[in-house]
Amino acid sequence: MDFEPYRGELVAYCYRMLGSFDEAEDLVQETMLRAWKARDRYDRTRASVRTWLYRIATNACLTALEGRARRPLPSGLGAPSEDPGAPLTSALDIPWLQPFPDARFDAEARTGLRLALVAATQVLPARQRAVLVLREVLEFTAAEVAEQLGTTAAAVNSALQRARAALAGVGGVDEITEPDDPEVRAVIQRYVRAFEAADVPALVQLLTDEAVLEMPPVPLWYRGSRDYGLFMERVFRMRGTGWTMTPLTANGQPALAAYAPEPGGGHRLHTLQVLTVTGGRVAHNVVFADPHVFRAFDLPRRISSDGFRRAR
Repeated sequence: MDFEPYRGELVAYCYRMLGSFDEAEDLVQETMLRAWKARDRYDRTRASVRTWLYRIATNACLTALEGRARRPLPSGLGAPSEDPGAPLTSALDIPWLQPFPDARFDAEARTGLRLALVAATQVLPARQRAVLVLREVLEFTAAEVAEQLGTTAAAVNSALQRARAALAGVGGVDEITEPDDPEVRAVIQRYVRAFEAADVPALVQLLTDEAVLEMPPVPLWYRGSRDYGLFMERVFRMRGTGWTMTPLTANGQPALAAYAPEPGGGHRLHTLQVLTVTGGRVAHNVVFADPHVFRAFDLPRRISSDGFRRAR
């Protein structure tokens, strides 16, 4: 019995449930091990291998989530800061939401992984979260989900209705354009040119008026192109100019690996930035500085001045 063809979609599912790519990989490994040990008890007349694996993965996720706080982004914890010079103090006690490394999985596994949507679903109770993902994203029937959760189809439909109502206020997700859209690519290319040139006015021109900038594990965040620009001026004062950026994707969105200049030459990895582009403008930028995130995306820690990888 071969479970490997399902690994990618199971990792994406566990990521949606947990908000952590690291934990998702661990739980899928646990799921595969449980399935292998129970393979003699699998009844193909009751469920397909895929449905059976999702039942095991769901139980593993629900167990892992017992008594655990949700994984937020800074914008989910309070009001935006009005001080672009506020101290950048990391809150390492908060289990921050992590991004998803698209390049490691096929396109089908990445369906429904928008960062804003994953952050929003973290607010739902664990079982509602499972119902929402299994029904809305993975398109299992109510009966199949009921079997996976050990409940009834009526209870599944009720949980789905409550989950939908809770997420009704999450706007803009459907408006996000795919990262390979020509307009999005053009916006990202202009953003990269402005960033590498330390041209803050050009960066600000690429933002929506209410653009959001947040930087986990730093708990503060900013709203509005003015404060975004003031903060970027601070970044270039602190870290210098002459940055270089490498395009990639995360959560089905455009992303950039940002490398800051080093005094002796070359560049050191500074952040991974996941951008939301709507209406030809950058509406949201989530800037990750967690080494665990860098490893998940297989990003080199340093690159030489000509852009080649130098060391990890």
